[in-house]
Amino acid sequence: MATEVASSFDTTKPIVRRKQLVATNHAGMMTEIDFGEYGYFATDEPEAHGGTGEGPSPLQTVLGALCGCEAVTFNRTAAEYDFSYDGIVFEAEFTIDIRGRLGVRGVRPHFQTIRVEATVTTSETEERLREVVSETETRCPVFNLVTDAGVKTEMRWIRKPPESG
Repeated sequence: MATEVASSFDTTKPIVRRKQLVATNHAGMMTEIDFGEYGYFATDEPEAHGGTGEGPSPLQTVLGALCGCEAVTFNRTAAEYDFSYDGIVFEAEFTIDIRGRLGVRGVRPHFQTIRVEATVTTSETEERLREVVSETETRCPVFNLVTDAGVKTEMRWIRKPPESG
């Protein structure tokens, strides 16, 4: 299945893509990110943490990127596996020990844990869903980034039958 798509590329050599953005910070907690043709986005901290609360925290955006990357990778894998689905709803959370970002040595300044529950609406079987999920997690760049960083990551995939009627 995967070889059909891969056969259109020479996979014996690196296939490198480059994406760019410009991020500007004006000596505060908020950073404005210009994605060019995709518009602008801002990360910030809540007012209680010294920010203005005008955007999600950088760590929330990483968690959102994980969900978005899983969705894109799942979609591509599902197409290769001829797996039909109506959509995915992600609910995600993380924990962090803030002592790390406060400068306490020996405490990781990034995620301690990530938990994601992905509910897939599909009439496909549990077995077929597991096949697509397994391949998705093997291929997903952000999933592999966080797991390679040693973050305890729990991905729970749930099959939800489509509503009838």
